Amino acid sequence: MDASVAPTRQLLRMRGRSYVAFVFAPVVPIVGWLEEIDAMLARSPGFFVGKPVVLDLSAVDLSQSAIAHLVTSLEQRNIRVLGIEGVDAAHLTTSMPPLLTGGRPTVLVQNEPKKPEAKPKPTSLLLESPVRSGQSVVFAEGDVTVLGSVGSGAEIVAGGSIHVYGALRGRAMAGVNGNPGARIFCQKIEAELLAIDGYYQTAEDISATLRNRPAQAWLEGNIMKITPLN
Repeated sequence: MDASVAPTRQLLRMRGRSYVAFVFAPVVPIVGWLEEIDAMLARSPGFFVGKPVVLDLSAVDLSQSAIAHLVTSLEQRNIRVLGIEGVDAAHLTTSMPPLLTGGRPTVLVQNEPKKPEAKPKPTSLLLESPVRSGQSVVFAEGDVTVLGSVGSGAEIVAGGSIHVYGALRGRAMAGVNGNPGARIFCQKIEAELLAIDGYYQTAEDISATLRNRPAQAWLEGNIMKITPLN
């Protein structure tokens, strides 16, 4: 009798992983909307390269050919669409990005029923080392504090505020979970891009008088304000 045992094949291993995706919601006229995209890319070339993007078409009524043309137009700008939502499946073809359903905006629920317990303290992330060029830190649960600097080409994405105790040379995006009250603080502002709750300013928009100075950014309505810290 053969006592050898056939090797057991390892079962397929699957893991879950979540990403913060940019959601594009086009408005008509589409040509004008694409011009706004071009204006942003002119200020920050390659900003969306490698970033997951979802196309929300719930606010527009586009034909199948118009959707295909829009996806192609974005791909020509190095914006790859991960999926499409807010449209009937009949408007999509197999060559288009897939239809996505069940997506949830990263918004904090204010009045969710809970047991009458003391509220937990706000969650925050502390980074004791500098964030170097090419690194990306995403913390949608709350504030991010960096004790060092944020290098050029690096990015910080936070659900709350962002505090940088050194130079901010990369990109800082605060309030990504729908928090317009979030702020960005840094000891030396040399940022490539600042954004709060989707409203942004690029390096070209930031006044030269603020450069290399301690500064803070916040929203006043839908306008981003940047002032020095004294």
